[in-house]
Amino acid sequence: MIERLMVLSPALKLAEGFQERVTPVLACSLDYVSGLVNELPHARVANAAAWLDDPYIHAFFAAPDEVAHILSRSPEMHVWFDNHPLARETYAVLSMAMSERRVFGVEQIGDVVHADVARTTLSFDDHQVRLCGESEDDLREQIVQRVVEQIALEGLAQIGADESRRDALLQDRALLKTRLQLLTRQGAGTHKMLGERASANAAQRIGLETEIEANARALDALGLQTDALARDLDVICDVLGHPARHTNVEMKRIRLNAMNVVIEAGASQDSAEIVFPLARLPASPLGERAFSLIRFARTDLVPLPTVFDEDSRFMI
Repeated sequence: MIERLMVLSPALKLAEGFQERVTPVLACSLDYVSGLVNELPHARVANAAAWLDDPYIHAFFAAPDEVAHILSRSPEMHVWFDNHPLARETYAVLSMAMSERRVFGVEQIGDVVHADVARTTLSFDDHQVRLCGESEDDLREQIVQRVVEQIALEGLAQIGADESRRDALLQDRALLKTRLQLLTRQGAGTHKMLGERASANAAQRIGLETEIEANARALDALGLQTDALARDLDVICDVLGHPARHTNVEMKRIRLNAMNVVIEAGASQDSAEIVFPLARLPASPLGERAFSLIRFARTDLVPLPTVFDEDSRFMI
């Protein structure tokens, strides 16, 4: 993992004490993420038959024939099977966007039919499969590595933000000094002798000097550029040493009927309880996602559509 970190930021290895400081905080992140990944439910078989029997697959997909078609849209899965010609199946991470919606429907309680009953429905879309493995253990190990890398990327993003702010402050300082010089020159010659715009120029000068002082304080807070490597290492160590701040996995426990309507605990309706993880990665643009570990067979893989297949839909 230290080698993977150096690939993300090669300059970090030049910082004094890099190996000694990174090793314990990286171990901290690995332990934390490994604990989360070990608690994930076992991989579930994903195919049309499972849609009929497995309440998880039934909830994640709208129809049995969608399972193979949706999962086969993943180019990463096709590449994985191409690179593993003898593999009969793959273990993969299925990531989904989850949405809850309040609707009104009809519900029969005893012999009485009630209209306009408020209900909550759960839906899953934007199915993504980006990570595949040869076994469940292999897949879990890859997940740990990817999540720790994502935490490190959060630290690198902070470093990049500091550098961008430094560049912006340096540009602002140059502009402020130029404006101050121009304002000073305006006070030369007859302007100074006759006192033209003296009060206005003085007010502007005070304002510019105040802005320059604030700019200098902001630059001082960022430290010297010569100490950049040491500060970057501080940032990375702080982020890796506090992994819970930058990633979180919550187990969502919910009871659904066959129509993905949320059923209250203790209700007599036919339903099944499912428990799945919700992952929050602040550094990721995807934000919160529901996901599940799945097993998918090569025989269920549908070929990716070709350009001709797509164009043929518009041919008469």
